[in-house]
Amino acid sequence: MNHWQTKDELTDLLCALVEYPSITESNAEIAIMEYLYYILEDRDYYQNQPDHLNLHPLKDGRQLLTALVKKENATKTVVLIAHADVVGVEDYGSYENLAFYPVELTIELHKNIEDLPKTAAQDLLQGDWLFGRGTMDMKAGLAVHLSMLERAMNGEFDGNLLLVVVPDEEMNSAGMLTAVPALAEMKEKENLDYMIAFNGEPMFSKFPGDSSYYLYTGSIGKTLPGFLCYGKETHVGEPFAGLNANLMVSYLAQEMELNESFIEKVGGERTPPPISLMQRDLKFEYSVQTPQSAVAMYNVLYMKQSIQDLNEKLLQAAQRARAKIINHYHHQASFYLEGTQTSSFSPDIQILTYEQLHKEAVERHGKREIDRRLNRLINQRDQSQGDRDFSTLLVQNLAALCKDLSPMIVLFYSPPFYPSVSSHHDSYVQEGVKLAVDMAKRDYDVELEEVEYFTGLSDLSFIGPTAMTSPIDDLLKQMPIQGHGYELPVESMEAITMPVINIGPLGRDPHQWTERLELTYSFEKLPKILSKTIHHFFNKS
Repeated sequence: MNHWQTKDELTDLLCALVEYPSITESNAEIAIMEYLYYILEDRDYYQNQPDHLNLHPLKDGRQLLTALVKKENATKTVVLIAHADVVGVEDYGSYENLAFYPVELTIELHKNIEDLPKTAAQDLLQGDWLFGRGTMDMKAGLAVHLSMLERAMNGEFDGNLLLVVVPDEEMNSAGMLTAVPALAEMKEKENLDYMIAFNGEPMFSKFPGDSSYYLYTGSIGKTLPGFLCYGKETHVGEPFAGLNANLMVSYLAQEMELNESFIEKVGGERTPPPISLMQRDLKFEYSVQTPQSAVAMYNVLYMKQSIQDLNEKLLQAAQRARAKIINHYHHQASFYLEGTQTSSFSPDIQILTYEQLHKEAVERHGKREIDRRLNRLINQRDQSQGDRDFSTLLVQNLAALCKDLSPMIVLFYSPPFYPSVSSHHDSYVQEGVKLAVDMAKRDYDVELEEVEYFTGLSDLSFIGPTAMTSPIDDLLKQMPIQGHGYELPVESMEAITMPVINIGPLGRDPHQWTERLELTYSFEKLPKILSKTIHHFFNKS
């Protein structure tokens, strides 16, 4: 019996999923996985094959779900990837209590349409749209994947279908990092041949007002480089006897924020420039001592360029900031110091990578002592401390052991890291893309355009063929937390690497209070396009 095949059935399923307020790291993020398990375990297929439906624990107590539908004697397997978590709802203002009730919220917005931005109001009046947190990103994609799983249970596909639903995609991708070794284990245990992975992330507009339809054959890469600025403390009454870390980090911000040199162009696609996601000093109590250290982290996206290229651009930005900091110090000192007065302090800022700083610390104190200090910090880590803060602490601790090098700026990387992946040049994938594009045009008069990189970040980064021109290890050796509370499962990633495609629903305004889903394309046309494309890959291989 079918439950999730018509537009109305999928809309009801979407509303049921959205009503779980599964904000990342909330209890509802656990509950929605249990709900998915509950609605699947009563199906005849899983009554007969209960070992094909599983909840897998993360280290922090959250869970991911795998649901395999296995055709007798088949090895060829299509993987469906979805995430069930969403971002918060504080941006909804007076509508916050309705954010997880799409039907009621949409009705209420009809009554108060003047509250909506112009484009959202036009959609509400002219189209078949449903508003609410998670409607677009990405519970609609999850609903469509469940409909594909139902088709597989009914014997529609000539091969195996494996649905993977993860938590934490909106924050650290801890769910997918746990799923990767689980997929590697299932591959061996169930004798699965992973042919291709489909994600159901929604289409992202390339610019405000963009009305195009997209599918993607890859996913953009993301790094989170950080700069620890380690200055020289002084009393506010002697401002030129030291160097304020806040001054240092402010000049870095000018060099990094929206810096055009980081924009990468591949074909007709471009990466957005860097933008700051964290900037603060690391002095947590008030005193008249100047802050000794400060940190800034930047979102830097990439497609094909190497980590060496990124590092060079980052270090060049630090060098430019260094020159301006030193010039600022001497220029301002000239107004304060009179006559023959001079300062005994003259800033000469060192620029280091984390790897270089670690080497300096080992040379001064020995590897055994550095390992002892590192292990001590790891064992004392407060579990509420995020990966960004703990990465910063590890770098700051090493900098304190090398005070003779200060002032210094230290480049390091922190999670999350999303490798850039692409199947754009895979002829096998291009045949499926052409089928989907032709069907959308022929049957629905929809111009579906292929884009190589999904720019919204996705968990396909951990299973697709890497597009980066350098090994991932080039980044990991500059990431202090790798192997110390964070683990990028490189070996498992390599073991399950497969082609990837993202074919998702049509929506608008992800991560905004006007997030919404267009129902006709998403729940009438998309399931048929996706089903036909999955059939193609089973028949081709």
